[in-house]
Amino acid sequence: MGNDKEIKQSIRCAIYTRKSTNEGLDQEFSSLDAQRESGENYIRSQQSQGWVTLPDKYDDGGFTGATIDRPALQKLLEDIKAKKVDCVVVYKVDRLSRSLLDFVKLLQFFEEQQIAFVSVTQHFNTNTSMGRLTLNILLSFAQFEREMISERTKDKMAAARMKGRWIGGRAGLGYDIDSECKKLVINPKGAELVQMIFKLYIEKKSLLEVARIMNERGHRTKAHKDKHKVFGGVEFKNTNIQWVLNNVVYAGKVKYDGKIYPGLHEAIVSEETFNQAKAILKQNGRVRGTSKNRKFPGLLSGLFRCTPCGTSMTHSYARKGNYKYRYYICLNAIKLNRKACPTKTISATAIEEKCLELLTRITKDKRFEDSNWKTLPFEKQMAVINELVREIDYDGAKGKLRIYLKGDVRKYEYDLPLTELKNKVPASGLPDFKSEPIIRQQLFLAHQIHGMLADGRAKDLKQIAGWTGMNLYRLYQIVNLLYLCPSVQENILTAENASLAKITERNTRHISNELDWRKQASLWQQSVA
Repeated sequence: MGNDKEIKQSIRCAIYTRKSTNEGLDQEFSSLDAQRESGENYIRSQQSQGWVTLPDKYDDGGFTGATIDRPALQKLLEDIKAKKVDCVVVYKVDRLSRSLLDFVKLLQFFEEQQIAFVSVTQHFNTNTSMGRLTLNILLSFAQFEREMISERTKDKMAAARMKGRWIGGRAGLGYDIDSECKKLVINPKGAELVQMIFKLYIEKKSLLEVARIMNERGHRTKAHKDKHKVFGGVEFKNTNIQWVLNNVVYAGKVKYDGKIYPGLHEAIVSEETFNQAKAILKQNGRVRGTSKNRKFPGLLSGLFRCTPCGTSMTHSYARKGNYKYRYYICLNAIKLNRKACPTKTISATAIEEKCLELLTRITKDKRFEDSNWKTLPFEKQMAVINELVREIDYDGAKGKLRIYLKGDVRKYEYDLPLTELKNKVPASGLPDFKSEPIIRQQLFLAHQIHGMLADGRAKDLKQIAGWTGMNLYRLYQIVNLLYLCPSVQENILTAENASLAKITERNTRHISNELDWRKQASLWQQSVA
């Protein structure tokens, strides 16, 4: 009975230790060992009060005190909840936490669990108001010290940047990091790709076109290996090309706080080349967040996706006089290249009408009835669609439309050939094909070639060149007409013959290389003026 009473009255003490870095932890007697020894000595001095040291070790080596996301600390908190601990002992307050907010939360937790807290070198008792006051003052100084360390670190990084030093992060395409001197060094193969990107962009003046050429040549973005997975090593997109062209590192410079400083690393492209590409970017650039599809949303915006690419179909439009030609375009076709997507663009009017017809049939919602629906403002029509629909997918390769309703696990699938979602080409001039303007004949030919490739009648352009006897490079030039925006292609197909008489594919190359369809339309108007 006496032993049971002694065990019941004993105070089980857990010693918690922490060190911010891993330095010295592999030594026979480390900083963590020193902290634990101090804690054990203090607990032995309190044996008369029934204090005993728990055998479990709660050591966090290489963990900052700025957060409580530490494995040993979390294990200690779990053991406290399991009623295995009566008192927590640390060498100094800041070993437990350097954050005043986190420490207050830990103290509240200790109080709720009726746990005593002791700092060996800073004598106080958390059960008294004076002890709590002293603790808060000490912790305030610990947090102040941490913030001072953070500010000094930022100052050192700023000074290093202004001197042109590389201060960390993954090295981009064309560079590696010398592990000894912590400096960027040129990777010859990657540097060739960077120079190729700058050269192509200055020549083509189109991010999308450069990405397409790089991918066709079999080049890929730089791969970065992490502990668990590999990043990069994928096909180029226009955003990858834009990042390279905007990166001052390739001109031998570094950027800090909005200012450019000479770098200590070797440049991959000349400053003249970098500035030339930058000027073209600026001329072609569009302000982020102000794209026309945001100002001119479609009825299916935010719901419509391209199934083969797994990306959104975004709503946009082109103008012809006072007429707006609306369409949905796959983001993959915009960012990667049009060949990568079987759907590409489809008529917004056609797909919206089809979806409304099917939703009326599926939901039996009376709001879709002609008499009611047409009187609703566009915003309310969108609200109704979003209230009922979770997602709409379209597969241009298989001609399948799928509708998913909210609160309904079923998938509603329908056959809908891609041809039914394209704007019909006027057939008025087709019988007398040879009398058509050259540019119209060439656009017809481009679509015919695309059709042969799409349905498998031809394997590639090389095969078509062999059949027709045409030069392969010339076929590439003809097919490049398909990169013209819908409004320009529509104008070529429907405009008066006289206005197109002097225009050929050669006159449109600078237009098809332009990424912004609004600028394409503007350049086209200048050509036919």
